[in-house]
Amino acid sequence: MTSPLLLPYDGPHLTLPNRIAMAPMTRGRADDVTGVPHPLTAEYYAQRAAAGLIVTEGIWPTVLGKGGPGIPGLVTDAQVDGWHAVTEGVHAAGGTIFAQLWHVGRMTHPLNLPDGAAPVAPSPVRIEGEPIYTNQGNLAHVTPRAMTTAEAEATIADFAAEARNAVRAGFDGVEVHGANGYLIQQFLAENTNRRTDRFGGSRAGRLRFALDVVEAVAAEIGPGRVGLRISPHNPENEIAEEDPQGTYRALVDAVDPLGLAYLHVIERGAYGALADLRPRWSGTLIGNFNGTEPTSQRAGEQVLAAGLADLFSYGRLFISNPDLPARFATGAPLNAHVPGLVYGGDAEGYTDYPALGDRVGSAVRSLS
Repeated sequence: MTSPLLLPYDGPHLTLPNRIAMAPMTRGRADDVTGVPHPLTAEYYAQRAAAGLIVTEGIWPTVLGKGGPGIPGLVTDAQVDGWHAVTEGVHAAGGTIFAQLWHVGRMTHPLNLPDGAAPVAPSPVRIEGEPIYTNQGNLAHVTPRAMTTAEAEATIADFAAEARNAVRAGFDGVEVHGANGYLIQQFLAENTNRRTDRFGGSRAGRLRFALDVVEAVAAEIGPGRVGLRISPHNPENEIAEEDPQGTYRALVDAVDPLGLAYLHVIERGAYGALADLRPRWSGTLIGNFNGTEPTSQRAGEQVLAAGLADLFSYGRLFISNPDLPARFATGAPLNAHVPGLVYGGDAEGYTDYPALGDRVGSAVRSLS
C-alpha cells in the first residue's frame, strides 16, 4: 500500500508530486555583512528538490528583523541575485520552492543589528530566560523598543516588498512566518502585546498586524502564491497565549476567504490546533510537529490519513537526508542528524549528507 505521503497532490494553487514538504530551517550560512546566501545554498536546496514543496529558511524583510549571524535577507539586488541562483537550481531539479518571510522582532540583539540598534517589538517586554546567540556568543536579551504605529505600518510594507523581491528571485511563492514567538506572534500574544493603538488592546487589535501583513503580501504577488505559518499555543521564546483557540479561530476565519496557497500549522502545546482548525480552513493545510526530536514517517502518515492535513512538513530529517521521499518510499535507513553542524560553517553538515545513490556509488567503487 502506497504511503499517503507519497501520493501526488493537486490543490487549488499547488500541484505537487508528493505530500512531503521541507519545513523552513535556519542554517546561518549567509554572508553576515551583505546578507547574501552562501554559494552552497543553491546546491543545498537543489539536493532536496524531490520534496513536494520546499520552504526556505527564514529571510528578513528589513535588517531590523535579522535574528542572528548568517541570516540571509531578500532586500538588496545582491540578495535577490543570490536567491535567484537557488530557485534556478531547484527548478532545474524539478522542485517547487517558497521563500519564508521572517521578522524576529524582540528575538535578536544589538550585536546582530546595524549600528547596535535596539530590537523592535510590539511592546517593551524582555525575554528573561534563554540567551540569544550573537557573534560574541550567547548573551542575555535586552529590552526591545516598542514599535510606533508608523513603524508597524512600515514593516508591513517591508513584508510586501520582500514578497515582490521573492518573485523577482524566481520563487514560486512565499510563506509569512507567524509562528514560534517571532514578530507576528508577538503581536498575537497577550503577554507580548500591551499596545493601545490599532495593533493592540482587543483580540481584533492583536490580530490586526498579522492580517495586514498577509493582506499586503497577497495584494503584492497574488494570494495563490502566499502561505501563512502559525503555531497556536506554542510557548517557544516565552510566548503565553491566554486563549489560543479564540485567537486562532478568529485569525483563520479572517484569512480563509483570501484564498491563500496554504496554511502551515505547527502542532504544539495542549491546544489541538490541527483538529480544531482543519474544519475552518477551506484550502491546502500543511501539518507539522515541531518537537525536540525528528518527526517520523509514521507520524506524518497518521495526520494525512486522519484528514487533518493535506501535506506534512519535515525539518531535521531533511537536513540529514536530502532524498527523504526516496527513503520513505523504499524503507531505506536514515542518515544520522548531527546537531552541532546545523548552524554556520560550510559544506560539512550542509551539502555533504549522502543520498542513496551516493551510498550505492560508494559501494560499487569499493568493489572495483
